[in-house]
Amino acid sequence: MKKFIIVLVSLAVLAGAYAIAFGVPAQVARLWGGTPTEETAAAPRGGPGGGPGGPRGQGRSTTVVLAPLEERAYMLVLRTVGSAVSLRRSEVIATEAGEVVEAALQANKPVEKGDVLLRLDDRTERLALEIAEANRDQAQATATRYQGLNRNGSAVVTDVALSEAEVALRLAEANVGLAEVALDKRTVVAPISGRLGLSDVHVGDQLSGSDTIVTIDDSSTLLATFEVPERSIGLLTEGKQVLVTTPTYTGRVFEGRVTAFDSRLDSVTRSATVEAEIDNADGLLLSGMTFAIRMTEETAPLPLVPATAITWDRAGAGIWVADEGRTSRTPVTIRFRDGDQVWIETEAPVGAQIVTEGAAKLRDGAQVTTADANRGPGA
Repeated sequence: MKKFIIVLVSLAVLAGAYAIAFGVPAQVARLWGGTPTEETAAAPRGGPGGGPGGPRGQGRSTTVVLAPLEERAYMLVLRTVGSAVSLRRSEVIATEAGEVVEAALQANKPVEKGDVLLRLDDRTERLALEIAEANRDQAQATATRYQGLNRNGSAVVTDVALSEAEVALRLAEANVGLAEVALDKRTVVAPISGRLGLSDVHVGDQLSGSDTIVTIDDSSTLLATFEVPERSIGLLTEGKQVLVTTPTYTGRVFEGRVTAFDSRLDSVTRSATVEAEIDNADGLLLSGMTFAIRMTEETAPLPLVPATAITWDRAGAGIWVADEGRTSRTPVTIRFRDGDQVWIETEAPVGAQIVTEGAAKLRDGAQVTTADANRGPGA
């Protein structure tokens, strides 16, 4: 009996709580002879979900952030590493063998084209030149005498003898020329203007033919060589500006111009070799230095969106475009990325309202409202 009373009390408490929260149902009120409560009378007469407009959730909108589609140019930047040599350089090599009797090979010494760098022992060549000159003088005297006699009508000198004397003179003159050339080769001069490199040739050394004497570099202009990957080949044009930096001069930027590039890509590295001339009139840069090289180019204006506006599906990347509160998805092709900004190609017109936040929750035709609109006036 006690349990039965507890059950009845519990049911009474539940019924009271329901009546307080939801009101007394009309049927029960009529049984009791009462009238429905205000809450019961004002109960909504919607669809099965009890909400206005029928089923639960129908007609709801998604809160998103919208922004107009903008266009902006993208700055293409190629960074690579290269090395440089002097545009004009020469390796001076001995063409004659002999003992060094004079040398002016001080390292880093500036020289002009034609300056004497080294002399070899030339006593033999000088003697050979004297002999050749004596023979020439003798042949000249003979030819002159024969020509005089021939002009005077002397029968002593025949035409044949005169011709032989003139040929002998020409041969003697040629021998003098050969002796002068041999003597000149004993003196080594600078083939170009520039600065001398280190040399281990000294007075008293015995040189052989093909021995390297010294190197000369004209570093007023450097020739930098570097590799450009396949994806950046579009940057290459003759005359294209390159910016060069080196740790030796932190914060200093040197300018250069592309002068040539290879007509094919390396089959292994998939890159092209590029040459650029760098102005070095002040002589700060040295041949053989390693440089950090940068090339830039600004593209035509492209649509720009934040990375949060891009969504993905089986067809690829896309953005959501809002028009009169409804959204539709437009495919895009991603061209460039820089941090949280993405440059794209799309058929959406510039100025169109695109969803920049909340795009992941959308479906085609979904109704959207902006966060500002939900705050209401004066919020």
